[in-house]
Amino acid sequence: MKILVIDGQGGGVGKSLIAALKREMPTQPLIALGTNTQATAAMLKAGASAGATGENAVIWNAGKAQIIAGPI
Repeated sequence: MKILVIDGQGGGVGKSLIAALKREMPTQPLIALGTNTQATAAMLKAGASAGATGENAVIWNAGKAQIIAGPI
C-alpha cells in the first residue's frame, strides 16, 4: 500500500501525521510530499521513508497512491 503525506508551509501537520502513522504502522513505507523544501525536510525528520518537493512530485505520486493524507 502506498501512503502519501502532503504538506506545505513549515510541514508541521505533515510531521505530526508521519509521526502518528509511524507509531501505528512502523514497517509501512510513507512518502512525504512537500510544497517546499522546509515541509519535505520536516516530514523526513519525522520518519518518512522517502520525500519529494514540488507540484510535479505531487501530481506524479498522487495517481499511484492508495491513501493521501494532509491538511485541508
